[in-house]
Amino acid sequence: MGLREFHESIPSTQDRALELARAGARAGTRVVARRQTSGRGRLARSWSSPVGGLYVSVVLPRPTEHPGLLPLTVGAQLASALRHAYRVPLVLQWPNDLLVHEDGRAVRKVSGILTDEVASPTLGHACVVGVGVNVRLDRASVAPHLASRVAALDEFLSRPPRLEEVERIVFDSATRASSWLSSPPGVRRARELCRELLYGVGRRVSVDGAPAGTIAALGDEGELVVTTETDRVAVWAGDVRVEEAA
Repeated sequence: MGLREFHESIPSTQDRALELARAGARAGTRVVARRQTSGRGRLARSWSSPVGGLYVSVVLPRPTEHPGLLPLTVGAQLASALRHAYRVPLVLQWPNDLLVHEDGRAVRKVSGILTDEVASPTLGHACVVGVGVNVRLDRASVAPHLASRVAALDEFLSRPPRLEEVERIVFDSATRASSWLSSPPGVRRARELCRELLYGVGRRVSVDGAPAGTIAALGDEGELVVTTETDRVAVWAGDVRVEEAA
């Protein structure tokens, strides 16, 4: 088991965990913070990281089977675990977000996942999985244009969950995802869970601002399969937006 490094505030748990991985950190090493001042997400976006959230980056060995499935599998494991622990209606939005999905209301983001890979003297290749979870949310700290698009776990509970408890769930989800992707039976289970929780099947989607078609399925390597009027295409990367109306 790797070390646990805790910070009340840090520029980025992900950048710190990458430093540790390059220096030879063992699998399971994690960096935890209550606040980030320079958090980052996919596509070089900044990640708002106020107090009340949980920010964790975990060093893992690069999966031996289908490593491209790791971000989705972590997300699916985490969504499943949080649903079980707190009865929050979570779904997985490709490729790396957890959304609250309630009838009659637009989906809202509660968690995001970022995965980086780096050479490691102990692991050969290490994957660093960064997870941010809105545990408690101070609405005054949320930008007005984001207020209707984000949610927090404490909205669904009479008492907010302890950050340490959510940290354990995040850590267990990440390590379980890595374990699943180390064997063919585990890969099959990962695909099944990701497909079960995938949000947007049957809905229209845009990629990088351009209409792309309708979400049909999740491919075996984690790609998003989209159908157009004339074709069936795979989306491997990009800024994906699912239309709320089917």
